[in-house]
Amino acid sequence: QVQLVESGGGLVQAGGSLRLSCAASGSIFRINVMGWYRQAPGKQRELVATITNGGRLNYADSVKGRFTITKDNAKNTVYLQMNSLKPGDTAVYYCNIKCDIKGPPILGIDYWGQGTQVTVSS
Repeated sequence: QVQLVESGGGLVQAGGSLRLSCAASGSIFRINVMGWYRQAPGKQRELVATITNGGRLNYADSVKGRFTITKDNAKNTVYLQMNSLKPGDTAVYYCNIKCDIKGPPILGIDYWGQGTQVTVSS
């Protein structure tokens, strides 16, 4: 199986910065996509940013120019650098990977992290 461990959430004032990290471990054959999603109270979970194994980037319009997603392939880790944070960014942030796992192998499996709280005060 695959485990995702998230870290880096916290409380920050508007205009501040945080960096989230998510490290994947386990029976990974190949990671195809890594990304971040968030869910605010009373709202649906939404995509924040993704990065493919080839480095293709995708950002939600609301975070473009403020957030940057990067990855370290050697560590199976994805990061989200969040700058110029706004109160509207307050949410639980979830790491996600789409990967192939070892075995036969098994292709196209989704895994989710436990979530980390980001709170931005005004």
